[in-house]
Amino acid sequence: MDELSLVQRIVVWILPVVFAITVHEVAHGWVAKQYGDRTAFMMGRLTLNPIKHVDLVGTLLIPGLLLLTGTGFIFGWAKPVPVDARNFKNPRRDMAIVALAGPVSNLLMALIWALLARIGVTLNVDFISQPLINMGVAGISINLVLALLNLLPIPPLDGSRILSGILPVQLAWQYNKLERFGFIIILLLLSTSVLNIILAYPMFEAQKLFFTIAGL
Repeated sequence: MDELSLVQRIVVWILPVVFAITVHEVAHGWVAKQYGDRTAFMMGRLTLNPIKHVDLVGTLLIPGLLLLTGTGFIFGWAKPVPVDARNFKNPRRDMAIVALAGPVSNLLMALIWALLARIGVTLNVDFISQPLINMGVAGISINLVLALLNLLPIPPLDGSRILSGILPVQLAWQYNKLERFGFIIILLLLSTSVLNIILAYPMFEAQKLFFTIAGL
């Protein structure tokens, strides 16, 4: 996609980015509802309407700047879906499952985008195939980045919720205190390229798998 103009890159990336972020949050709320917490449902957040989930900075500004600067690394976030663990029968376990739902939804979306790209490859008709392939590659990439990034055990990322549900109660309580520093830790890892180093190998292997599914 390097040969695409800026406008073409925006067109290719906008749907995959918005859907990746939106479905991720809806997945949290939907699974929470299955386990007894209707908070997100009652607030109208179990919808694929992106307007309900858009965060000015995380959904628009950050992905837009990363796309404009051509870093090759695009990620973002939506407004977190509200979850009240007090409504769960087993709060620690159920919260971990709710957290896991986000990354799992991204992996499923990566598969869907890979299959769409596969259709493009199979059709081999330029005006149909190339847009499907380009959007498929973007969809695979953004969803894998979000899945892998969110699985990192840094509060408040989903990986920290999963780990907190596994740790002994006292240790989990101490661990969760890191949440107030979480965003700073993520920014430091990103600015020092440590985050890229951490994600590089799993991202490479995951992309290889999904690009193979896509026939690329």
